Amino acid sequence: MNTEKYQLLRWVLVETSHPGNVGSAARALKTMGFSDLRLINPKTKDIAKESEAIALASGALNVLESSQESESLASTVQGCSLVLGLTSRDREFGPPALDWVAARALIRNTTAQHGRVAMVFGPERTGLDNEHLALCTHRVWLDANPDYPSLNLAQALMVCAYTLRESFAEAGDLEMMVNREELAELADPAAIAAMLDHWREGLEAIGYLDPSNPKKLMPRLQALFARSSLHKEEIDLLRGIAKQMLLRK
Repeated sequence: MNTEKYQLLRWVLVETSHPGNVGSAARALKTMGFSDLRLINPKTKDIAKESEAIALASGALNVLESSQESESLASTVQGCSLVLGLTSRDREFGPPALDWVAARALIRNTTAQHGRVAMVFGPERTGLDNEHLALCTHRVWLDANPDYPSLNLAQALMVCAYTLRESFAEAGDLEMMVNREELAELADPAAIAAMLDHWREGLEAIGYLDPSNPKKLMPRLQALFARSSLHKEEIDLLRGIAKQMLLRK
């Protein structure tokens, strides 16, 4: 098995409540050949050391013990050219939406060009909120019973890991139709978020955005830029515009 693609996948659990889900996630990842588990603001500090997490990890203690706990989703997805937020909830704003079949093809294309991918799963009860999704390049849902689309966190992760392993196996050594240079230069979500903060300051400086009554201007701009697949040089251009707006203050 060529493990390079598997090592490019980062599995991110945000604000997880139950230690058992962390242990089960570690077991699912190891079973399917993945290992990079990140934990963002779990409800219990050092959740991976809880007895329930250790018990449900079973033979995947190495994945559990090597998991990284952090307070920042932004820093965790930094450097990932593709960041997929898994949620079944529809949103008025936010990144473009994809079903899991299309998302798998995008992951194959990205990893074929040595790009890093983050899979982001939200809290068990509420799922990802708009702040989390703002750091994602796409919102992804799993095709399920529309009358009951809810999956347990560890189950959802296992479905993704298993089907992604299948996709990698099916792809084999086939060449992916992606422009290598274009993919390599895509801006990561953290850079886009920083640019949007810069724009918010600039728009306030020229009086276009009223901070006391912002309405939906920034979410609309966020959605616009999310659909645009911005490159690093375009981020620099947009930040240059924001800088000029601030100079007019």
